[in-house]
Amino acid sequence: MDWDVTDVRVESDYAIWVRFKDGVEGMVKFMPSAFRGVFSDLRSPAKFSLVSVVDGVVTWPGELDLAPDAMHEQILRHGEWVLN
Repeated sequence: MDWDVTDVRVESDYAIWVRFKDGVEGMVKFMPSAFRGVFSDLRSPAKFSLVSVVDGVVTWPGELDLAPDAMHEQILRHGEWVLN
């Protein structure tokens, strides 16, 4: 799929840069309110920094991931995806 993620890197404590298979790239920013429920552990910068790409999906340990299709759509439209 064009929205498969090929690269990810941490840009700050709560932001990552991603590149997709089709060349689209941009930032994903986590607002403080995003760290609830299953994502609450990512409030720790050490845990947030453990991000990786697994089978085209941005993931963290503990089976946490972000929907690549939604991420691609927001970055394509706005240059970034802000998670609240």
